[in-house]
Amino acid sequence: MTQNLDDFIDLARGRRAIRRYTDQPVPPDLLNQLLEIATWSPSAHNRQPWRFAVLETAASKKKLARAMGQRLRADRTADGDPPDVIERDVARSFARITGAPVLIVVCLSLADMDSYPDPRRGRAERTMAVQSVAMAAQTMWLAAHAAGLGACWLCAPLFVPQLVQETLKLPDDWEPQGMLTLGWPAQEKEKSRAPWPSRVQFVDR
Repeated sequence: MTQNLDDFIDLARGRRAIRRYTDQPVPPDLLNQLLEIATWSPSAHNRQPWRFAVLETAASKKKLARAMGQRLRADRTADGDPPDVIERDVARSFARITGAPVLIVVCLSLADMDSYPDPRRGRAERTMAVQSVAMAAQTMWLAAHAAGLGACWLCAPLFVPQLVQETLKLPDDWEPQGMLTLGWPAQEKEKSRAPWPSRVQFVDR
């Protein structure tokens, strides 16, 4: 059991946000395994509110990247940012969305969640669903890392969920929460963390 824990600790510590990938495709069977294992994540009431839209062709990724880039340009222009800064941001966004062999848009569905007559419990129910979707994405990311793949989480869909939904023609109840890029890594990265005791309070010690 200790060895199993040690192996998992090494896996978790070794995970990185990888943004550059080789051209080698992700085998369909491996991709299916990652999607399947993500569905074994915990969820509120076991309602499994996660939904995954998988993009593998250059055309579909470019279509989404262009739509999101247009909105990003409009928003940054309205903010009064310099045009050259805006264009660099748009180009960076386009490269990240289109640069991976696989792009998975991770969505939330409230279709099977409970409903309440008061806003307080309704907000709590939605938050539970969001947390469930996040855990599924983390499970998929760790599984991808265990398989030797690189991955990166992009939060941009949170700014334009309806745009992403309409561009990809997703079901009405699918709310985009983020995107996971997947591929064989073409870079190595290091990372650091604050000392764990600085983020922990032992209430009973």
